Amino acid sequence: MDFSPSAIAGLVIAASFAAGLNIYATIMTLGALTRLHWVVLPPGLEVLGNWWVIGASVALFSIEFVADKIPAIDLIWNALHTFIRIPLAALLAYRATNHLSPEMQLLATTAGGLIALAAHSSKTAARTLVTPSPEPFTNIALSTGEDAAAVGLTWTATHHPWLAGGVAAGLTLLAVLTARWMISAIRSTWDRLWRPEQSAAISR
Repeated sequence: MDFSPSAIAGLVIAASFAAGLNIYATIMTLGALTRLHWVVLPPGLEVLGNWWVIGASVALFSIEFVADKIPAIDLIWNALHTFIRIPLAALLAYRATNHLSPEMQLLATTAGGLIALAAHSSKTAARTLVTPSPEPFTNIALSTGEDAAAVGLTWTATHHPWLAGGVAAGLTLLAVLTARWMISAIRSTWDRLWRPEQSAAISR
């Protein structure tokens, strides 16, 4: 892989977005590609090729693969992973840029966390809307698509970082806009449910 700043930027943007969707799938993919010598990652990410790291990420990915497809549990799971996906995405960005200047490394770390936050927030907002549906198929399809996107985007980032970075940047913008729309929709729904109860309570 080209270790130029532009290539690293593409890798950071794509991997951060993928981490916001599924951090374990992202680490598992990077680790497996490194271990199999299919790609050469920046020096700071070589630790991902350790068998212990790969094994732990595979185990956690397996748990998430199931938990993320069960209505209600997926909401709790995603809420808890706010404190995992975003910090780990920032850490990956930090490690990937440890050969760059401190200013570039700080910028990459901040960007990595914010991009992961955008992806994670969009994912969580989508689940909040989909989970109440009585049928489980939409939730399963959405979760499976997110898993596939995380793996596919991570693989592309290691082979075509500029392409992956561009796609992830577009998805990040879309995620921000979608998250804002979903949050507005959730608030509107909550207001419609709350106001009649509030009015009834006041009338009593």
